[in-house]
Amino acid sequence: MYRWLDERLNLERFKKKYLSKVFPVHPTFFFGEIALFSFVILVLTGIYLLFSYVPSSEIVTVGGKKMPASYYSILLINKQPLGLIIRYVHHWAAHLMIAALILHMARVFFTGSFKKPREINWLVGMILFTLAILAGFTGYSLPFDALSVVATGIGYEIANSIPYVGNAIANFFFNGHFPASGSLPRLFMYHVVLLPALLSATIGLHMLIMIKQKHTQPAKNKEIVGPDKILGIPLYPQQISLMLFVFLSTTALLFFMASLLPVHNVEYFGPPTLQTPMVKPDWYLLWIYGIIKLIPGSWNIPLSATASIDPEVIGGVIAPGIILTIIALAPFFYKNDEFVNHLEPVSKRPIGTSLGVAFIVLFIVLSFTGYQAELNIPIWVCRIYTVVLPIIAFVITYLIIKKPFRS
Repeated sequence: MYRWLDERLNLERFKKKYLSKVFPVHPTFFFGEIALFSFVILVLTGIYLLFSYVPSSEIVTVGGKKMPASYYSILLINKQPLGLIIRYVHHWAAHLMIAALILHMARVFFTGSFKKPREINWLVGMILFTLAILAGFTGYSLPFDALSVVATGIGYEIANSIPYVGNAIANFFFNGHFPASGSLPRLFMYHVVLLPALLSATIGLHMLIMIKQKHTQPAKNKEIVGPDKILGIPLYPQQISLMLFVFLSTTALLFFMASLLPVHNVEYFGPPTLQTPMVKPDWYLLWIYGIIKLIPGSWNIPLSATASIDPEVIGGVIAPGIILTIIALAPFFYKNDEFVNHLEPVSKRPIGTSLGVAFIVLFIVLSFTGYQAELNIPIWVCRIYTVVLPIIAFVITYLIIKKPFRS
């Protein structure tokens, strides 16, 4: 059978060209694979949920109680033998994918693997990360309980507050003033059709560029095999075996998390009402919420008689946009004509590494600011921490890196 297929498909050539590709072995390289496998699990569990979910905000009457059809479909999913655990796995897979993407991008940054010739793939990775965030946001609205409606409505209000174009953008994205009758089907389409397609295409492009440019590897490997070759294991069978192990481990971890860490109980919050529950965004958007809290309410810049830049625009759009743009353009701040095909030690980039640590501290401080009221910390103290702590982190990191060279 193999010979028969080989004569027609030239399997030996395929095996020699692709299955023999060498992969360097490094534990941090698996962050990208964990993100990929989380996406695969998201697709598989999402297909299961599609069989029962109803993307409609139309009110139905069940047992004398009125509720949205989408909310009732979630209650039915929870009563299925595997429905609740699959829904929880789907939820935590989204969180794990975003966490793995953050760790993967941190590894790429701190090892210098984003520099020439990999600037394009860094930008593709930023797009991939943004699409994952959007997928999480659109999926958050689908249960259509009181919590998810309020949380999604905050996103609508932030978009709507952009001067001149905000109302048009918000109404287009949400198909009317959220929660309009067409909002949920529109968000559902984003979540199960558009964003998965864009994520698949972006992941494919990211991997294609990576294969074309080859992996980075530890610098010591160059001394063994030379600068133009990769020291590692072939895709088949060794790398595939490791990937299978990582996939099964990721699946097991997600089922373990789903068993011990339940998602918010839709029955507890109930269908949407006039009352507004206390809502905070998920951890990967908490830093934006922290920025909004830091912006003084008096910061209102009038642009015309009908438009102004208010604190919501500054904290929810402008400031996050500036931060993410700086991160996206990081490779272009380096003037280097040489190709970087190995993992650079942090000692070669003391300023870049220190800035990276400062940004991490900034995100942590902003996230804690989201819980400023619960932590009983005055907002003026949070403003000081937001400025001072990243600077301290930068200075300490820089001194630690430069110390061996002074001695």
